[in-house]
Amino acid sequence: MSLFNRAERKKAFLKIAITGVSGSGKTYSALQLAQGLGGKIAMIDTENGSGELYSSLCDYDVAPMSAPFSPEKYIEYIHEAEQAGYSVLIIDSLSHAWAGEGGLLEFVDKKAAASRSGNSFAAWKDATPKQNRLIDAILQSKMDIIVCMRSKQAYEIIENDRGKKMPTKMGLAPIQRDGLEYEFTIMFDIGIERHMATATKDRTGMFKDWCDVISPQVGEMIRTWSNGGADVTEDGYVKIEQEKVMVRTRNGLTDIVTLSYEQMQQLLASSKYALAHKAIRERVDNIDAMQEEERR
Repeated sequence: MSLFNRAERKKAFLKIAITGVSGSGKTYSALQLAQGLGGKIAMIDTENGSGELYSSLCDYDVAPMSAPFSPEKYIEYIHEAEQAGYSVLIIDSLSHAWAGEGGLLEFVDKKAAASRSGNSFAAWKDATPKQNRLIDAILQSKMDIIVCMRSKQAYEIIENDRGKKMPTKMGLAPIQRDGLEYEFTIMFDIGIERHMATATKDRTGMFKDWCDVISPQVGEMIRTWSNGGADVTEDGYVKIEQEKVMVRTRNGLTDIVTLSYEQMQQLLASSKYALAHKAIRERVDNIDAMQEEERR
């Protein structure tokens, strides 16, 4: 079986980021977007109850989060939302996990201060896995997730005409780990004056040169794009793509149509392959019926 298959966009759970300075309308825009995506909405609110200010906008549930804003606490809330059956989760704001009380930067500072060397490099060896586990929890979640992040002024050290290196303003950047924007399907940045949004990262290709207020219609557009992918259901042992059912064997993912009768019987006896049992049972029953017909 070839290691390579035709490239095909799969249906996936959306991961969207919204950035902006305080007062730009991140929370409001996230709720508008969530309405368009559809389904039951939940919000993690780290902003001192601001998540409930828009209760008249649509129906949604809020889980207030107070300090310490540790990555582990965010992960716990994400898993709780999954288990409760929400379709869309808004995390407002993810910046607290980085720069808030009990966030990663504070964790590193305390770890470094407690060490003999006072060196933060060693502290990051413990902090980075914490950050990675949080981002993995977001990306691997079986929900659409919208994260809000505060923006700050970004600087770069650039050499001037005199050959002297000076800090230079480079626009705004989200208060989170550098490069996090590459993890999202779309990242919207909202301006403070007219609350107009632009897409600074867009895998859909729909928001090139787009600049507008985020509305439920924007969420509907993204949902339509998402639904255009192939249906995929997957766990550690079975992968189903539309009508194609594959199981994980010693040779990797294997289409069940290539399996022998004895191999399919073995899989039916194993609960690990329960997701594929219906399709396998149908093939086994068809083979039994054909053999019975031949005996007649």
